[in-house]
Amino acid sequence: MATIRADLQDRDDVETLLTAFYRRAFADELLGPIFVDVARMDLQAHLPIICDFWETVLFKAGLYRRNALEPHLELHRQVPLTAAHFERWLTLWSATLDEHYAGPKAELAKVQASRIALSMRRRLQGRSGSAMETISIGDAPTSEG
Repeated sequence: MATIRADLQDRDDVETLLTAFYRRAFADELLGPIFVDVARMDLQAHLPIICDFWETVLFKAGLYRRNALEPHLELHRQVPLTAAHFERWLTLWSATLDEHYAGPKAELAKVQASRIALSMRRRLQGRSGSAMETISIGDAPTSEG
């Protein structure tokens, strides 16, 4: 029997989602080394910040007041972030959402993640972040591609 999944409702749900997502991302063959070895991300320190971000994106909480692009620009200087990185990020994000949540906010989280990833990727390439392209969130790319 299938488990009925609730929609994202509040910060606790956002934190649950992000904790599960980062557990996956840190262990991922393509993304893990970037998070762990290059960014040296301290999840305990990062989690409140990224929760503010997603709570603002999903619930218009107005908690996030930073420039999300800045840390990614610094990271991109150290290790070029490619379309494969963004596609893998979106694949893991979508799969984590689908495992834990279902409903309009969960779908909004996928749509917004796609828009954010596209905009960030374009800006890292020195282009406008406003084009209406999409990044696939289907199969994860291999580490070769």
